[in-house]
Amino acid sequence: MTPKPNSRTGGRILVDQLLIHGADTAFCVPGESYLEVLDALFDARDRFSLVNARHEAGAANMAEAYGKLTGRPGIAMVTRGPGACHAAVGVHTAFQDSTPMILLIGQVGRDMMDREAFQEIDYRQMFGPVAKWAAQIDVTARIPEYMARAFRVATSGRPGPVVLALPEDMLTETADTPDAAPWRPVEPTPPPEAALETLRALLDKSERPLVLIGGPGWTDAAAAAIRVFAEANGLPVATSFRRQDAFDHRSESFAGDLGTSGPPSLVRDVKEADLLLVVGARLGEMTTQGYTVLDSPQPRQVLVHVHPDPDELGRVYAPDLAVSATAGAMAAALGERRWFSPARWAAWRERLRTGYLDALRPSHPPGELDLPACMAALAGRLGADGIVTVDAGNHTGWPQRFLPFGRPGRLLGPTSGAMGYSVPAGVAAALVHPDRVVVSCVGDGGFMMSGQEIATAVQHGGKPIVLLFNNSTYGTIRMHQEREHPGRVVGTDLVNPDFVAMAAAMGAHAERVTRTEEFAPALDRALAAGRAALIELAVDPEIVSTRTTISALRAKARG
Repeated sequence: MTPKPNSRTGGRILVDQLLIHGADTAFCVPGESYLEVLDALFDARDRFSLVNARHEAGAANMAEAYGKLTGRPGIAMVTRGPGACHAAVGVHTAFQDSTPMILLIGQVGRDMMDREAFQEIDYRQMFGPVAKWAAQIDVTARIPEYMARAFRVATSGRPGPVVLALPEDMLTETADTPDAAPWRPVEPTPPPEAALETLRALLDKSERPLVLIGGPGWTDAAAAAIRVFAEANGLPVATSFRRQDAFDHRSESFAGDLGTSGPPSLVRDVKEADLLLVVGARLGEMTTQGYTVLDSPQPRQVLVHVHPDPDELGRVYAPDLAVSATAGAMAAALGERRWFSPARWAAWRERLRTGYLDALRPSHPPGELDLPACMAALAGRLGADGIVTVDAGNHTGWPQRFLPFGRPGRLLGPTSGAMGYSVPAGVAAALVHPDRVVVSCVGDGGFMMSGQEIATAVQHGGKPIVLLFNNSTYGTIRMHQEREHPGRVVGTDLVNPDFVAMAAAMGAHAERVTRTEEFAPALDRALAAGRAALIELAVDPEIVSTRTTISALRAKARG
């Protein structure tokens, strides 16, 4: 049968939809199960960048980082079975981090379904609990419908990942179908005036109020607006776990981050606050310090919770005032409101600010490599637009505690706590923003999970600088071991390769730093190298975190 003049393969239709919806980049590991998509991308290579990663987890994490940086869905493409399993970690991160993302998975042919064919998995069941929507496109003519819905679902309400399975024969089949209209983000609805007046009345009764901001969607405009509101009314502001770039640290209102690296005094202060205005944050385990800073289901503090997903309001904590709105919409509504004199809560605000500033002082002697001093040198070279990516592990405490941030989109880290995130995220950031300094902070354990993505950066011209904190141990788990079972170390020691030789073999500039005075010159050489770079930091395993040492943990555990 002769195809109609407007007939296209499913692969071509899908690529056409990506272009219509404004997608310009995808991260992939190629597979035979979606060859038709790859072939269609060949003809779109002047309008669309395909970044082939070295591992599907790397591709998924790159797409997740792209979503964080742009606010548009990051696109990942992987093959069926093992490829999808590898990519699952990125989907989980996107789900817990509320990041817009679309994962496209090649699938076995429709005539082979339900036979456990080669690499067959039902992705609707597999990804159902960790995706906003997981579906399979069985009808070629419906690709525009599914793709339009995928973009809307990934970005609406609380953003998150969408997973679409693509049967191989569906992609090779031809169909004559109209394209969908370009996706447009849902415009945020301003919070009702009545809710704002209620907020004002609740604040008027408060003696120790605290604003807690976090979650996705913080733009420069939103961050500036919430800062104007906080400073005009004299309110202290804290940020949720790994969202400290949402508020300018130079502001006298900034009180630190309520995560793993913030001021210890902030936990006490949140408990003593009598009103919490939470904008955008979910109030998950990490931000609530294991659900301890608020009582559930009824907090002892007056709780005003603002979140774009109505299902999140009251999920764990019953709010006194619930507002379904995006962080940006709420910030814009509050920005020009000067309800109270900045002097009203001055003593309370200064107490929280002092706690943050006190926490910037190192907690123990630095050793030969003074990491707080290294972070100060790094801060001086990042500039206002510099981007820092972090992994999971205790090494993240150094950039999270000692680097100042002033604008959103400058700190990318997995609130899911996934190892292996930082290097792929740094690669994506360097490709999305080639004009900015991008620094990827990673431990030796996390680097061995995804460090090979340096080769992806080299191939595609990305220039991230990887700071590899090498202490030859899984530091976080070692810390917990020493706290619970002092001296009984098992399973956490690492014997590492020559990281400098490894990075150099992938085409990167690479150096090793063992003393404080070596760091700044090494960083300058990395910045001047004009290519991806790695600086290995030889960290004494005794300094297990920013606030304690192994010796101190053992002494405390043994009384």
